[in-house]
Amino acid sequence: MNLAALADEHAAGDRALYEGGTWWTWGEVRRRARAVATSLAALGVGLDDRVAIVWPTSVDFVVAYLGVLAAGAVAVPLNPNSPANELARELNVAEPSVLLASGAAGVVPRVRHVVLPAEAVTATGANALEPKVWEEFSAAAGTEEVVGAQGPEESGQAEESGPATPAPEATAGAPSLDPIPRQESDLAVLLFTSGTAGEAKAAMLSHGNLVGNLRQMLGIPEIFRSDDVGLVALPLFHVFGLNVALGLSLATGAPLVLDARFDAAVSLHQVRDLGVTTLLGVPTMFGAWADAPGGQENGPSPLAGVRRAISGAAALDPDVAVRFERRYGIAIWQGYGLTEASPAVSTSLGTGRNRPGSVGRPLPGVEVKLVDEEEEQVLDGDPGEIWVRGANVFHGYWRDPAATSKVLTDDGWLRTGDIGVIGEEGDLFVVDRSKDLVIVSGFNVFPAEVERVVASVPGVAEVVVIGRPDASTGEAVEAVIVAAPGSAVTEELVRAYCAANLTRYKCPTSIRFVTELPHGLAGKALRRALREGPA
Repeated sequence: MNLAALADEHAAGDRALYEGGTWWTWGEVRRRARAVATSLAALGVGLDDRVAIVWPTSVDFVVAYLGVLAAGAVAVPLNPNSPANELARELNVAEPSVLLASGAAGVVPRVRHVVLPAEAVTATGANALEPKVWEEFSAAAGTEEVVGAQGPEESGQAEESGPATPAPEATAGAPSLDPIPRQESDLAVLLFTSGTAGEAKAAMLSHGNLVGNLRQMLGIPEIFRSDDVGLVALPLFHVFGLNVALGLSLATGAPLVLDARFDAAVSLHQVRDLGVTTLLGVPTMFGAWADAPGGQENGPSPLAGVRRAISGAAALDPDVAVRFERRYGIAIWQGYGLTEASPAVSTSLGTGRNRPGSVGRPLPGVEVKLVDEEEEQVLDGDPGEIWVRGANVFHGYWRDPAATSKVLTDDGWLRTGDIGVIGEEGDLFVVDRSKDLVIVSGFNVFPAEVERVVASVPGVAEVVVIGRPDASTGEAVEAVIVAAPGSAVTEELVRAYCAANLTRYKCPTSIRFVTELPHGLAGKALRRALREGPA
């Protein structure tokens, strides 16, 4: 077994990935991924070595990902927009031997080899890491001619004139990827998540976890078919983009339209012009589509060819679902998952019901139960912590057995930290979280991480970070601060510190100064009291 082998199952000349006006075929994706695997082997990368991928959503990311897996190594996708200190911290944890990066890598500690695009090499020329050029690194393996599928720009046609058409393969038989065989339990990916155990940890997902979850999802025929065309404007360093959008494309051969940066108006044009049939997005994307200018009043709906819309990674506001369906006539189906479950656990697709707030039923092969504080199964209709078991449940947190033991039981159950209720018809509703996570546009934010940064601002005596409901992002980060007597700390200073030390989605969008914080008998600040108090 090797997840990368999924790419070998599709006809060489079939469309695979669309980016920037060009369709890339499966044959071309395989050829480039094989070249990456060959180049990594030449650098001495062996089985289970970690290779970091710091790249936005793109064909290059997919090629790097498949090449790393094919080489028998472990892919470590990281956010290319992370501040230098956060990126360095994650790299120190994962200890990759190679970094494949889209930009300057001067902040990277103790990495033997760095592979960058040609335009980035000058910026890192003074770095002792001796960057290699990505274009050469991923050049053609063997003697096959490089085939770029012709897109609108190359053909002289405007993109609006119709879907881009791939060029024929240069050879009758395109190369295979030839991945190194792996066991189901062999590690495939490390994904950083604030997860169920507190601060950011690297979740260990095996080939069996990722492929198993794809099989579970495809047990629901409505989810994704080989004749679909998907659109992903999600980051591929996030598990939803990586193993739902990209994973389902690899598993079915269905082509995928890639967008590095989501723009509602642009994506609506792409959906119409490229024949997209499946939308995979987070609630903020569906809200943006619902409110995008133009639409049906100016002619046929740009989503007329879409047969399903699937929302995940965060709770969907019922108002967004209503506005989207009212405008486009398409219902949004919801699912539930988490990084530690690779990620999909349940979906409303296939149930025949699309109830507001429901995340449907467990996928085939996934067990779910609700337990109380004594870890006993709750009575029907009572709330309880959601526990999950199945082939998709991860192997634990990288080099952190203590955190692993908190979330994995001896008999394989994953304690999610989420509170759920089973409805009368067997549907799951996620009603609360037993943890303090804030989920912003599908990304987990652990308050303690933000609190440490804010507490380092001169003049901050005490700080508590909480989540507030937000119509655009689901939740927003709020910092509630007590200033030291006589200090000159300001909102602007706090924002500047956060911008320099935190990824953008972790930065507080609201900063509130108070004279004191509520505390419990043990002296701990009462986060719940702040959440329930005035904004």
